[in-house]
Amino acid sequence: MTPIVDLSAILLYLSAASAAVVPRQDSANATTFDVTSGDKAKVKDAAPVAISIEFFAFPEYVQVLGNTAQCLKNLGDAAGAATRIRIGGTTQDRATYDPSSTAAVTYSVDDPADAPANLTYGPAFFELASHLSGPATIGLNRRLNDISNTIAAAQEAVERMDNLFAIELGNEPDLYTDDDPIANHQTWSPSLDAQIQVDWQRQIATALHRTSIIQAGVFLQPPAFSIAELGPLEQAAGSLGYVRSWADHAYPQSACGGATTDLESLQNHSGIVKFVGTFRGEVDAAEEVGEGRPLVFGETNSATCGGGGISGTYGAGLWIVDYVLQSVKLGYERLYFHHEGTIGNSPYSWWGRDQVFSPYYGAIFAASALNDAAYMTQLDASTSHLAIYTFHASNDTLLRAVILNTQYYPNTTTAASRPSETVVLTGLEDGESGEGKGKVKGKRLTARWSGLEVAYGESPTFGGQRFNGESCEAEGEEVWEEMDVAGGEVTIEVAASEAVLVYF
Repeated sequence: MTPIVDLSAILLYLSAASAAVVPRQDSANATTFDVTSGDKAKVKDAAPVAISIEFFAFPEYVQVLGNTAQCLKNLGDAAGAATRIRIGGTTQDRATYDPSSTAAVTYSVDDPADAPANLTYGPAFFELASHLSGPATIGLNRRLNDISNTIAAAQEAVERMDNLFAIELGNEPDLYTDDDPIANHQTWSPSLDAQIQVDWQRQIATALHRTSIIQAGVFLQPPAFSIAELGPLEQAAGSLGYVRSWADHAYPQSACGGATTDLESLQNHSGIVKFVGTFRGEVDAAEEVGEGRPLVFGETNSATCGGGGISGTYGAGLWIVDYVLQSVKLGYERLYFHHEGTIGNSPYSWWGRDQVFSPYYGAIFAASALNDAAYMTQLDASTSHLAIYTFHASNDTLLRAVILNTQYYPNTTTAASRPSETVVLTGLEDGESGEGKGKVKGKRLTARWSGLEVAYGESPTFGGQRFNGESCEAEGEEVWEEMDVAGGEVTIEVAASEAVLVYF
């Protein structure tokens, strides 16, 4: 039976459970938020927390890793709908389809940690993808300018995959160069890319006898290449009917070319709000071309070029929570978090051969918050490290609230108190919240410090539970914190680098 404990009792329990737990320092003043306030934003997809898997590595994820199926199922269970998958990335533009191959993928590398410079794949690739439980988007090659080969691959995908959502034509064309075959000795530019995208969409959709089949754009962080430019050109060319969805890629930080990353700024609430806000033009552009086509982050994670040492941290999990909620609030329907590269050499990945990594806990938290929500609101003003969200059913019933304290908490060997904030939610109805009169309950996402990584022997917990590295099954008793509602108010304490998901 799932235990329900008093909030003060759970804090005492956590402190007593481990001498390593740092005591909380109560905030001198509470911050109050009215749950009846805020502008409602529509939650457009049933499972916004989605997964992107690098093209060449996909077969290994589903054939070799024994925990992949359960990790995907956990996300789907948390969301209340099957996890959406995108298979693509840099190596989709290095891949050639071989209909005679009996292997899912074939390639060779000098170093097992490397991604292949070229590869072939066969019908078995699509057979594997057909067994995914959720809608799947497949990224195919455009860079090599072999449209006949891409059409053959697309036909096989349509033939085998009842779960096919869309097909991408190329990956991040803003990174193509004049020397790439697709440029055909022309100067590569946004207008040339748009012209070729539209032409390829028409040829491939016609060959498939399909409309609404292409995930268009697939750009790395506009505005240089953007839906804002492509959308009107699609409209003018009469090719919108081929487009199922629009996709941007997004990485708030970069580790490329020796650039440094910073976890404290990654998980900072105000910084997350500012970064997501730079995509407002893309949301507006997608709405202007009309007909309700989804706009997604088709590939995203914390930092380009491998994550720069921050992607596998607990702080990255907190970033995921806030980043997902800000993106959904802005108008993006899904965020496909990229799992890059060779198993065991993929800092972005949420799970590996025998471990479930810290960011996965944030993904489960975010998916749980959005479960069955029709609308969400942000109650805070984006000016501090506190992020406060509420989630509502289609009949306006208040379902949940997220209390997220993004204040960075570094590793410390001292006994210094861990800062905390006291949050008061008002506007509640006494006696109509939670399972008992005048009470609500919640689950806490916590870890010893922001930079904690499972690879070094410690795990975060969500509701007192961890995920087994080999099976991805939740372990330990699920712990619910029970909080009193009095006078239409409930008080919740959340320490630096913690989050609480409150259920009403």
